[in-house]
Amino acid sequence: MKRFLIALTLGCAMLGASPVFAEEAAVVAAEATTAMEAAPVDAAPVEAAAAPAVEAAPAEAEAAAEPPPPERNKGDIAWMLAATIIVLFMTLPGVALFYGGMVRSKNMLSTMMQVFTVFCVAAVLWVLYGYSLAFTSNSSAALDPFVGGLSKAFLSGVTYDSWVETFSKNVQIPELLFAMFQATFAGITCALIVGGFAERMKFSAILIFTVIWFTFCYAPMAHMVWYWGGPSAYDAPSGFLFGKGALDFAGGTVVHINAGIAGLVGALMVGKRLGYGKVAMAPHSLTMTLIGASILWMGWFGFNAGSNLEANSFVTVPFANTLFATAVAALTWTFVEWFHKGKPSLLGAVSGAISGLVAITPACGWVGLGGALVIGLAAGVICFLAVTVIKAKLGYDDSLDVFGVHAVGGIVGAILTGVFVNPALGGMGVVDYSTLESTFAGTGPQVISQLWGVVVAVVWSGVVAAIAFKIADLVVGLRVSEEQEREGLDLAEHGERAYNP
Repeated sequence: MKRFLIALTLGCAMLGASPVFAEEAAVVAAEATTAMEAAPVDAAPVEAAAAPAVEAAPAEAEAAAEPPPPERNKGDIAWMLAATIIVLFMTLPGVALFYGGMVRSKNMLSTMMQVFTVFCVAAVLWVLYGYSLAFTSNSSAALDPFVGGLSKAFLSGVTYDSWVETFSKNVQIPELLFAMFQATFAGITCALIVGGFAERMKFSAILIFTVIWFTFCYAPMAHMVWYWGGPSAYDAPSGFLFGKGALDFAGGTVVHINAGIAGLVGALMVGKRLGYGKVAMAPHSLTMTLIGASILWMGWFGFNAGSNLEANSFVTVPFANTLFATAVAALTWTFVEWFHKGKPSLLGAVSGAISGLVAITPACGWVGLGGALVIGLAAGVICFLAVTVIKAKLGYDDSLDVFGVHAVGGIVGAILTGVFVNPALGGMGVVDYSTLESTFAGTGPQVISQLWGVVVAVVWSGVVAAIAFKIADLVVGLRVSEEQEREGLDLAEHGERAYNP
């Protein structure tokens, strides 16, 4: 209980943090100014002629000292627009169809409604204050490593003509575009959680939970992992986990471990579905699930390759790893299931694909194809065991395996990133973006950095989720009645059916 009170007090302090009105280090001015004024245009020709030739040297030095103009490439902007759109498509309808197909037909519409609405809630909160909490500094030095301030609430000062650096010094994209790209990450993270307690939680309780968890968990985690000064201010204050050296290219901790742990807490606090373990609860439409999984795979290229923020040659690294590791994990799960159960299933194949996508997410820009191969193999085996063996032994009802696939897969990927980032194993090394030099301190130190990310994500998300579910329970109650659950949430909660005669 003391830990809960401490976490709640810290959360209140986050929202109470005073705004920071200084320009952030990562946002650069639209025009650079010269260091000194030019000579007057009406200077006498005689004076100009009389000036000794050696005076040209300071002028040349002054010109050399001027910063180069920023690189603002239309190709980068077009790529990031496309990546943002396909990450949105990845959630709507990707996650909605993937989840909807796995529940019973009487809960298909309600599940899709939950995914759709939760995404919208997160997108609105992101604009109101989420982006500011995640990607600005905090006026409190004690809180700054953990959460930003409110200087960019309502996206104040964020326009088409304000710019942020990518991972290359002086290369910029519009900050408004970056903010919208990150909004899709916030939306899909919150939407993934609903799979943990599908088919029995009140719609109103889900919305209350989403607002609290987004505010006190998602935004701070994004700040801790992804907030830094940019290549031109590499030594500026950064998020806590970024400072610890934890590598997360596209959201293994921020998205998947974060969501998976919250889904597990929800499954435990809401309780099991009526008849769980006694009544068949087979997916009502694996066709829909396959369509959703295929959309997810396609959208994941925007998720992973889009996190490169540029349309340069390096974007092919996360792109290739996303394709390869996913195929490896899908086949691994299929053959393990075939051996274990005697028959390979479509649900198993698509579950394996998603586990591969999850596991490669933190590693996609750091490892080579050899690392992607091992990560895909590990995700296929370990996530299969988490979903089929561990879940059965522990007896929890994680309806759509949010914990077994997203949390476990995210943990596998995060730890193995620390192994296969090693250049000797085909990895990219740890890049100093101010110089673009690649270094590697050793597998042990890097794995320790990765474990920092894993442990913080597990503890932070677990504590905040427990508090958020408890508050929702006190306000409206978490669970629908037994009668409503038997009838199905489509009619009981929304008054309509997914399918009509």
